[in-house]
Amino acid sequence: MGKNIREVGVEDLMKVGLKLEEAEEFDKILKQVISCSKGLDAREIWRELVARKVLKPWHPHGLHQLVYYSVYNDWDASIKGPPLYWFPSLDQSKLTNLGNALEIHGPKLLGRAYKDPITSFRLFQKFTVEHPEAYWEIALKEISVVFREAPKCILDRTDKSKHGGTWLPGSVLNIAECCLLPSNHRRKEDNTVAIVWREDRCDESAVNLMTYKELREQVMLVANALDTMFSKGDAIAIDMPMTVRAVIIYLAIILAGYVVVSIADSFAAREIATRLRVSKAKGIFTQDFILRGGRKFPLYSKVLGAAPLKAIVLPAIGNDVGIPLREQDLSWKDFLSSVDYHPRPNYYSPVYNPVDAVVNILFSSGTTGEPKAIPWTQLSSIRCTAEGWAHIDLKVGDVYCWPTNLGWVMGPVILFSSFLNGATLALYQGSPLERSFGKFVQDAGVTVLGTVPSLVKAWRNTNCLEGLDWTKIRSFASTGETSNVDDDLWLSSKAWYNAIIESCGGTELSSAYIQGSLLQPQAFGAFSTATMTAGLVILDECGVPYPDDQPCVGEVGLFPLYLGASDRLLNADHEEVYFRGMPMYKGMCLRRHGDIIKRTVGGYIIVQGRADDTMNLGGIKTSSVEIERVCDQADESILETAAISVSPAGGGPEVLVIFVVLKKGFTSQPDKLKMIFSKAIQSKLNPLFKVSLVKVVPEFPRTASNKLLRRVLRDQIKHELSVRSRI
Repeated sequence: MGKNIREVGVEDLMKVGLKLEEAEEFDKILKQVISCSKGLDAREIWRELVARKVLKPWHPHGLHQLVYYSVYNDWDASIKGPPLYWFPSLDQSKLTNLGNALEIHGPKLLGRAYKDPITSFRLFQKFTVEHPEAYWEIALKEISVVFREAPKCILDRTDKSKHGGTWLPGSVLNIAECCLLPSNHRRKEDNTVAIVWREDRCDESAVNLMTYKELREQVMLVANALDTMFSKGDAIAIDMPMTVRAVIIYLAIILAGYVVVSIADSFAAREIATRLRVSKAKGIFTQDFILRGGRKFPLYSKVLGAAPLKAIVLPAIGNDVGIPLREQDLSWKDFLSSVDYHPRPNYYSPVYNPVDAVVNILFSSGTTGEPKAIPWTQLSSIRCTAEGWAHIDLKVGDVYCWPTNLGWVMGPVILFSSFLNGATLALYQGSPLERSFGKFVQDAGVTVLGTVPSLVKAWRNTNCLEGLDWTKIRSFASTGETSNVDDDLWLSSKAWYNAIIESCGGTELSSAYIQGSLLQPQAFGAFSTATMTAGLVILDECGVPYPDDQPCVGEVGLFPLYLGASDRLLNADHEEVYFRGMPMYKGMCLRRHGDIIKRTVGGYIIVQGRADDTMNLGGIKTSSVEIERVCDQADESILETAAISVSPAGGGPEVLVIFVVLKKGFTSQPDKLKMIFSKAIQSKLNPLFKVSLVKVVPEFPRTASNKLLRRVLRDQIKHELSVRSRI
């Protein structure tokens, strides 16, 4: 048991890195705050310490830990809910996008029940679930979406075969054009900066800028070039880092009436081939190499091994491709030269399509071994943009950075959220693990920074951000895996304890279903609310919903009326995957998502894991089946393997554990197998995956029908890790 904050003294402060003089001064300030906080609970003491900026971003992390954990030393989360670290003020709340909208529309929509944005937030979120049409009528006016043909209504519920209803029926637009055009409402003008970026390890160079006018002209140039070699409606893949050129290509494909196929640049050739086959792609944009930390990694050669499709190859450095190409392939320079004859190469008339037309095919691994191909429509783009407006609070003038890739859902999310909210998209064209990325965040004036927890852990462990100034950041966002409280404490402290908006959703939802909000107090590693219009229940083991106000743990069931959620899959039965077997609730069939979530006292939500055997490794979802398929063939001694993932006892990103049954007569050391499995998985699936532990067992637990009980293995390893952590 640690000390209570009132017991902390100069000696304790010196132990965490302060010099005697600093410790005495800090102790004096700390005692003043505490003396003024008599009768207040721990939350109010912490709130006062943060408000007075007692803890500085440059203070040793040990000091931040000492103060935070001492303040909450006697806190009983089972009675009081999770400890809180960020609190909205009434004045601040009214300046947020959603708070301002509530001040305008709240009295009309909620009547006398409306008080203010903070007090009335939960009531309003519930209202949006029950009356989604009213919410979307407001939200659509707040983002830069312009319809060529206006919708007949917001939601048509007459077709009972559609669980999610028909959204914005009759409307026609081009969502890429909406990204590029000036907007009076959002004050997005031609000379507004659209993208700010920096090349790998060019730390001392000024950041590069591209205005909306320059972006629009580049996109239209590429759109014209696309028309010289593809037919309308063709699927065209992008397999390259999320560079400025990748963003231009992405928007050009959609502007010209084609469909983007998103492929992460980390995939092995076999995984690339699967995605090209399923999507029926007609061509692919890629790079000769990937630059990371001053080193070159081959990319074009992986694409060569995946399919015989026509490839347009961009140079990682300079203007010329650094390797020989196949006869059928084109360099970026030759591709653009195809419009040299064009009288107006920088002008293009967009192709307009219905709002439910597919613009992007993304992939999300399930438990079948083959990734689910999820079509994103223009509705998907609208959904993720609106959440950026309501929950992330993106505004004109914001600089939004989230290291990701167009092959993962956050790539399209940050692209649309930035441009349709009038923010500047910030791209670092190198590794986000290095100090160079942190310096880019500083130099670009990033105001909203998105992360994944494993990235934060790496920054903290390597201390690579030492001496950098991140105080322009007004909020963080985090998604992809479970957050670690201590890592989040470290991250938030870098910007005067500004909020980290936790987000949890899915590619098939085009958004988050639970998230944080700047209109609510926030707790590290927890979600404070369901998103706007998102309804959910938590189901017990019999599929019966718990009462909405009851702390509980169970599988989440989502309400099906959800603008932007998928209604089809290219290679699987959508009804089977998301609805069959789910219980009815208030006359509607709940939508399956697969998360096990915990609702705490106070209504906060913590994600506990997956109901199925999908794993989340470093923010990348994959299936046990995929991992096991590779490991089973990795060594002649292997009879069978079982792959599971668990969060460490102290919380944080999931780690991969492989259970092994050896063939009779064979012996093998776990450490040797760990190396063999890691090498096989990294070469055949994803180089970012890493095996943390191997356990050799005589046999696997199974059901009467011989189904493998991974849940039992997961519980065993959780117990073992918990025991280890206490030793």
